[in-house]
Amino acid sequence: MTQAELGERVGVTRQTIAAVESGKYSPTLESAFRIAEVFGKPLEDVFRWEA
Repeated sequence: MTQAELGERVGVTRQTIAAVESGKYSPTLESAFRIAEVFGKPLEDVFRWEA
């Protein structure tokens, strides 16, 4: 799946997905849940909180 395809499924731009992947941007809670849902994974399997 491309960044553009994921962005389309989540409702964000390809650039947003690229920024999330590179750690330059934290997605909104809604987007994070949508990304996890696309991959069929629980949120905590897709995102980690690093304090």
